[in-house]
Amino acid sequence: MFNALLALDFLGGRIERIELADGAVTTIVSDTGPAPDGVGHDATTGRIYWTTMGRPEKVSAPTSLGEEYDFSKPNGSLRSALLDGSDIRVVVPPDGTMTTGKQLTVDPAAGYVYFADREGSRVSRVGMDGAGKVDLVVNLPADDPANNCVGVAVDSANGHLYWTQKGRAKSGEGRILRAGLTIPADRTAESRTDIETLWRQLPEPIDLEIDPIAGYLYWTDRGAPPNGNTLNRAPLPQSGDHGLQPEILADGFAEAIGLAVDFDAGIAYVADLGGTIRAVALDGSGSDRVVAHRDKRPFTGITGV
Repeated sequence: MFNALLALDFLGGRIERIELADGAVTTIVSDTGPAPDGVGHDATTGRIYWTTMGRPEKVSAPTSLGEEYDFSKPNGSLRSALLDGSDIRVVVPPDGTMTTGKQLTVDPAAGYVYFADREGSRVSRVGMDGAGKVDLVVNLPADDPANNCVGVAVDSANGHLYWTQKGRAKSGEGRILRAGLTIPADRTAESRTDIETLWRQLPEPIDLEIDPIAGYLYWTDRGAPPNGNTLNRAPLPQSGDHGLQPEILADGFAEAIGLAVDFDAGIAYVADLGGTIRAVALDGSGSDRVVAHRDKRPFTGITGV
């Protein structure tokens, strides 16, 4: 069970630890790099990993918070620190190999960090020490918003990679896709033939989490109501099947982004760009409570520790 949440302060460039027992907040990393978005925790080494979206340019006609900036310059990064915020390391530097770091997931047994690169329109993995970065999915053309990758989850037991492509803001063209963790022989990340589209025409799916034991996929959606700004779940489809109609566990978020599910406690935690983190019961009762709230200071990624 989670004792605390690690939450990314998007505007402040901080990682905050929020104690679930009393709501106490401690800043453990005061400089994440520009626009932190995805965060994960490796309990075996006591290290945390996070992505940055890089330094953006302001656009003249914003659609919503998080969509007011142009993140197309390849200056995103992946970074790491110990759980107390010390020993900060750059795993993937902002050197042009990564555009816009989004959600990540850590696979300690395999020694990999998987991450989505939104404007890079790809999903990649890298060794936890920064070695051996490999693109697993590359969508072309990269500048088509429908090809932008955002959320990522790994089912290592079944050899599956899941990711979201949210589409244009509030467009209703979001998708959730699946492929193998290994690129098929004689194929490349650009030409894979094993990609399945499990859900399509979703409002705007963002972060993912898998319950491999119960066989469910959970995701946040920041799209337009009534099906957007929600927390969703659905059974993992069998090979060749499409996903069933998702169950909405909670709605009314202010641009739902971050997701951390405590399966032992039966609670999903959802962070939004309105600056709120809510705890949502997984039993379908509709019960939820506010864990943290900051007026108009957005949270992005969260993880449990």
